[in-house]
Amino acid sequence: MITESKVTELFCMADDFCKFFDAMMEKYTITTKAKRPYYRNSTMSKAEVMLIMILFHDSGYRCLKHFYLEKVCKHMRHLFPKVVSYNRFVELKRNVAIPLALFIKKVLLGKCIGISFVDSTPLRVCKNQRIHIHKVFKGIAQRGKCSMGWFFGFKLHLICNEKGEILNFMITPGDVDDRKPSKYKAFVEFIYGKLVADKGYISKSLFECLFVNGIQLITKLKNNMKGA
Repeated sequence: MITESKVTELFCMADDFCKFFDAMMEKYTITTKAKRPYYRNSTMSKAEVMLIMILFHDSGYRCLKHFYLEKVCKHMRHLFPKVVSYNRFVELKRNVAIPLALFIKKVLLGKCIGISFVDSTPLRVCKNQRIHIHKVFKGIAQRGKCSMGWFFGFKLHLICNEKGEILNFMITPGDVDDRKPSKYKAFVEFIYGKLVADKGYISKSLFECLFVNGIQLITKLKNNMKGA
């Protein structure tokens, strides 16, 4: 469980990152239109919204709305004095998706301790029956197959250590082979020792690629891993 002192520390880190991110966006983004006349600034900062999302995923709550209304607005009000309505928070959450992903990637990743685990999970954007009428991710999302069957969307590839800390992650279209991200040097750059995966990662070329980087790939059937 994250303590209040840790929450304060995370907020300071997130706030510093947001200031740097906003400065870079202002420097390199080409603006063609002025702000809309009805645009209004939020009383909650980007760092606060990012921090709430991080706390939600660490809390064990399964419903963001319940976590926000019951935990944040009632029991953590002294840490977030300028809370907004839940509908407004959902709007703000969308705006911090990119800086939150970059913040996690650059600041919050764990450290490899010699034993790591890699796997992927589907990110479905719609039901299979709606593939042909889906427009939000048209041309980006793709059909793929996982242990639960066919899906339409993306794949989230994760590497974590034996403590459950995320070491790296990558999002690809759904039709990308699970073994492909593991061949990218940037994905396994800080991984060493043993990398445990299921049988979907068996590949001679992948073994040779990881062997050069000093990583031993151990493939095991999921059923055997559960029964161990």
